[in-house]
Amino acid sequence: MERTLSVEEKIRRAEEIYNRRNGENYTYSKKKEKKGPSLTYRLVKQIVICLIIYGIFYVVSNREYFLSDDFKMKVQSVAEQNETLNKIYNNCVTYLSKYFPQLKQEEQKKEEQKKEENKNTDENIVTESSIKENENIGGAEENVVIEQSEAQKSQEEIDVENIKNNVNFILPIEGKISSTFGWRNPTTASVPKYHTGLDIAANTGTVIKSATNGTVIMASSEGDYGKHYKIQINDIILVYAHCSKLYLKEGDTVTQGQEIAEVGSTGNSTGPHLHFEIRKEERLVDPQLILNI
Repeated sequence: MERTLSVEEKIRRAEEIYNRRNGENYTYSKKKEKKGPSLTYRLVKQIVICLIIYGIFYVVSNREYFLSDDFKMKVQSVAEQNETLNKIYNNCVTYLSKYFPQLKQEEQKKEEQKKEENKNTDENIVTESSIKENENIGGAEENVVIEQSEAQKSQEEIDVENIKNNVNFILPIEGKISSTFGWRNPTTASVPKYHTGLDIAANTGTVIKSATNGTVIMASSEGDYGKHYKIQINDIILVYAHCSKLYLKEGDTVTQGQEIAEVGSTGNSTGPHLHFEIRKEERLVDPQLILNI
């Protein structure tokens, strides 16, 4: 006859079954959590092993080559080249360390010599570029490099003497000198401080005569000079600028005293006048020293 379980026994057995089942699930889950190496790790490991095996196989299969004299010679050649490069490098370092200080000293000596020369030479070089014509002052339509120093003043004296000895000049027009050659104090910012010629004021239409014989090498209406001539005689070039009318054309031959143009105020000018320049081999010369006015 089957025994009837009391309530307490039923509870106790239920607890045993519950605890037993929980213990089995815990053990199973713990076993399940234990994982082996990852797939990537195993693949990498197998690849490395394969490469090692392939390397061993390659060396073994080509052992005759690796043990041959040809291979040994190549290894020795590489070693010798490396040794040669090291020697070249060491030689370069030795050479530079030996001679570079001397080169540096020579450069320093040269610089000191230049400084001494500059100290002993009392020259002030003044450069003026893009000199423009202005009110009754005249100027340059092109860039003219002007150098004024004691040495160049001597050169100017030489040029003046040479011009006077070889070329006869007359005044191109009669009028009042409105601006002389050289440095000046302009009244406006547009007026250049260095004047490249001599300005002679006169009424518009006053006839301009050629100061010398020569050939017209330029007859133009462009630039700051306005309507102007460049007339050459030997190595001397004369500029007649700001004319209202030109009588000649490029290539024409002129004689001293010939009527060549009329006074005007064309180009960069605010009043009728003749801007007159004298250049010897592109060196500017003070026209007053030549014309004696």
